[in-house]
Amino acid sequence: MTAAAAAGGTAMVQAAGTDFWAWCRARGARLIGRGDPARETEALERLDQTATALAAASDDEREGVGIVHAQLWRGEFASLLESLGDQDRERAAAELRAIAADFGSSDATAGGVVSGNTFNGPTNFQTGNHNHQENKFGSA
Repeated sequence: MTAAAAAGGTAMVQAAGTDFWAWCRARGARLIGRGDPARETEALERLDQTATALAAASDDEREGVGIVHAQLWRGEFASLLESLGDQDRERAAAELRAIAADFGSSDATAGGVVSGNTFNGPTNFQTGNHNHQENKFGSA
């Protein structure tokens, strides 16, 4: 469970500032909120603080700030896992592992990370596994 919490914390920091931040942020907050809108809103605010701190950090500071925030989120996720019953704990750990798989890799090919593209004209773009997309261009 500690590894899942650590991976989730690292993924939150690595996703901040990327095109996938909104999705990662929402998943993390939903996990922390566990169906409680107030708790989810609180988590969203703290995640935004992480993103703001990373964006405000200079190039020299960014790694240190990232380490601090990854540790904060690791603690948050570890506390969450400790507070849950066995079944819920395993489900939450599985979600943390999924978040880490989607966002936690620094390898650009591993997390669905796409960067530096230019699109001209009608375009649809999708990454990830097991997705469905319907595209309709023109007048219907």
